[in-house]
Amino acid sequence: MIIDKFNLEGKVAIVTGSSTGLGQGMIIGLAEAGADIVGVDYIESTETREKVEKIGRKFLEIKANLLTTEPVKGIIEKTVKEYGRVDILINNAGIIRREDATDFTEKDWDDVININAKTLFFFSQAIAKQFIKQKAGGKIINVASMLSFQGGIRVPSYTASKSAVMGLTRALANEWAKYNINVNAIAPGYMATNNTKALREDKDRSKAILDRIPAGRWGLPEDVAGLAVFLASEASNYINGYTVAVDGGWLAR
Repeated sequence: MIIDKFNLEGKVAIVTGSSTGLGQGMIIGLAEAGADIVGVDYIESTETREKVEKIGRKFLEIKANLLTTEPVKGIIEKTVKEYGRVDILINNAGIIRREDATDFTEKDWDDVININAKTLFFFSQAIAKQFIKQKAGGKIINVASMLSFQGGIRVPSYTASKSAVMGLTRALANEWAKYNINVNAIAPGYMATNNTKALREDKDRSKAILDRIPAGRWGLPEDVAGLAVFLASEASNYINGYTVAVDGGWLAR
C-alpha cells in the first residue's frame, strides 16, 4: 500500500530550531507519522516536547547554540546513545538580520552565514558519516527560502545563506546518493513565524506581500509538515537534490 511508504515508525529524526514555528510544525508531522524526535534549540522546547509526547512518541531535548559547529558531534552522539541510530536530519535552525546593504555589519553577515550555511553543511557532513556507518541510508532535509530564488530587500546575508542552502542541497545530493542518502530542501514562502514578525507588523509591507500571494494568506507551520514527512519517508526515495517551494503560489505569480 502506498500509504505505508509514508510511515516513519521506528525512525529517529533530529530537527534543529525545535522550540517554535516551522521546526515545531515539522516535528509534529514527523511524530504523527511515527518518528521519535531529537529537538535541538538554544532555548527550551517545552511546548514541542509536550505535543510530541501527547502523540505517544519519544522526545529528546538538546539545548545547543548552532552559531558554531562545536555542538554538532555531541548532538549526534547523544542521539545514538539514546535511540541507537538516527535516520533523518532537518536543518531548520536559522536567523535573519535586516539592514540596508550599505550599512550592513560584518557581525550580522557572519552570524547569519555561520548558522544558516556553515553549521548546516557541517551538521550534514557529520550526519552523513553516521548514515554511512549505519549502512542504511538516510534523509537530510534543509530549510531554504524564497530568497534561495530571489534577491530580497535589506537581507543580504540571509539571501546569500539561503542561496547557499539550495546549492549545497544539490551538491551533497550528487555526492551522497550512492550511499542511499537523499538530500532535499523545503523553501517556505512568507510564513507566520518569529522571523517574519517585523514584516507582519508593518501594515504596508504586509499588505504588499499578501497582495502578491495567490493563496491570500501567510503560511503556517503545519503547511510544511506534510512535505517534511514525504521527504523523510520512503515515498521520496528517488527525489534527490531538489528544493520544493511551499509558498501559496508566490513564485508562480
